[in-house]
Amino acid sequence: MNELSMFSLSGLSGLVILALDLWAIISVINSNASTGAKVGWSLLIIVLPILGFLIWLLAGPRSRRTSL
Repeated sequence: MNELSMFSLSGLSGLVILALDLWAIISVINSNASTGAKVGWSLLIIVLPILGFLIWLLAGPRSRRTSL
């Protein structure tokens, strides 16, 4: 029974990491960064999902903001 609950917890955390990584990649694509920077950030997030997301969160390009 304990193994089943650990599996569901790890599956849930995997889905959360996937959702955060997708959000980060979409934000990178919508940023004002150069194409090379976008590719670099996207690869970092894909290759190192947790660490790449944390690095992007602290130092990554910001998404475009439209002002009204």
